[in-house]
Amino acid sequence: MNHGMLKLYKKTLFLLIIISLASIEAKVLIQDFNSKQNISELNIIKPTIKPKKLIIKKSSKLGKSNINEYDFDLIKKGIQDDNTLLIVGGIQGDEPGGFMAASLISTHYNITKGSVWVVPNLNFYSIIRRNRGSFGDMNRKFARLPKNDPEYKIVQRIKKYIRAKEVKLIINLHDGSGFYRPVYIDKNHQPKKWGQCVVIDQEDLPGVKKYADTLNISEQIIKHLNTKLLSAEDIFRTKNTHTRFKKTSEEKDMAKTLTYYAVTNGKSAFGHETSKSLSIPKRVYYKLLAMEKFMDIMGIEYSRKFDMNIKSIKKVLNDDISIKFNDTDVKLSFKDIRNIQKYFPIDKSGIVKYLPSNPLIKIIKTNNIYTIYYGNRRLTRLAADYSKHVSFNDKIKFNVDGKNKIVSFGDTIKVKKIFMVKNTNKFRVNVIGYKNNKKLETNQNIKKSNFIKKHSIDKKANIYRIEFYSGKSFAGMILVEYI
Repeated sequence: MNHGMLKLYKKTLFLLIIISLASIEAKVLIQDFNSKQNISELNIIKPTIKPKKLIIKKSSKLGKSNINEYDFDLIKKGIQDDNTLLIVGGIQGDEPGGFMAASLISTHYNITKGSVWVVPNLNFYSIIRRNRGSFGDMNRKFARLPKNDPEYKIVQRIKKYIRAKEVKLIINLHDGSGFYRPVYIDKNHQPKKWGQCVVIDQEDLPGVKKYADTLNISEQIIKHLNTKLLSAEDIFRTKNTHTRFKKTSEEKDMAKTLTYYAVTNGKSAFGHETSKSLSIPKRVYYKLLAMEKFMDIMGIEYSRKFDMNIKSIKKVLNDDISIKFNDTDVKLSFKDIRNIQKYFPIDKSGIVKYLPSNPLIKIIKTNNIYTIYYGNRRLTRLAADYSKHVSFNDKIKFNVDGKNKIVSFGDTIKVKKIFMVKNTNKFRVNVIGYKNNKKLETNQNIKKSNFIKKHSIDKKANIYRIEFYSGKSFAGMILVEYI
């Protein structure tokens, strides 16, 4: 080998070694990053990394002894860093503007730069019960709390997230009475009211490294909100509670709150209050605008899956709600759903496992009735028909509007005029609500007019259940929807 060739060989070998080392280092970094992801919480990390797992929930019972079944969700969005925004909704169960707005951040926003943690249902038990606090006001439990308090574990857990080194700013979402005004105007517009304000405990936070100028930040939020008012009455102002002085009864009361706990633990924290005099969509509108401005201030970038107007907010609050049952794979939409679903198949264990589209969805069992809640709203009830549930991966043959189709359990079939479930020797078929003088419900041409409307899933009588049984055991369900 001549001198020129030897020199070229050495350069090529050196480059190959560098590339190999870089590849190894990249793999180590990726493994290290993935190993640090907290899979004990629900991670929604976009656009780079997909969620680690889905959280399957179980039906619960109401009662003090079951309070641990109403723990809150922590939903992490974005790429986790040390500049995290923590959003808390539902600390008081009778303030739906807060928990509805927080839930939309968790389901209808993508965080494209930065990190946001969302707790949409901190006081889930009181949200379901539609009261301020079933075991006292949770927002007065952050100074001292005995270990025998029913909510002790919940409060200790949220304190841990407030103190987390990643978290730099906390927003506690509230609905308040009336309209806050610095001077008395009338009984609904005065200093003692809480609606339509950004709450700070003090003007600045000495010793806090980031976002310590709370008055300046609050004024930025207010300026942004007041350019997008739906009514002149809705104007926002800063309300400084001067909590650190602890002289007046209000100041002493505020010293027990979540935000003051955050402040005393070196974190910037704000309350955001919308008036209970406003409709829920309007409250959510103002809260989303405020949270978006907080994200702008923190350098967090996001995209939203709907337009920022009342009509769009109403739609996402009411229409984009569904549940998927774990043992049947059936996805049940709550749009126009009837108040009760009679003889609904429930496993004989009495436990319903489900995947909700929104963290505010909860199933509560009372005797043989399973009530599905969305926040403090009751959506529907399932009247249980108990049986053993068995799992099958079989495909079912249908004819839909003259075309043959192969359908899986859990699917919804769209039908224009007519459908037929083809005969299967393996399963007994029960088309719920189908009027038929014959005993068989397979190989029958079934029109919408052949159904008894009250057996439909929805109020418009378009959606019906088809159930499949192996002996006495429930095997699966398919929905048919007339369009």
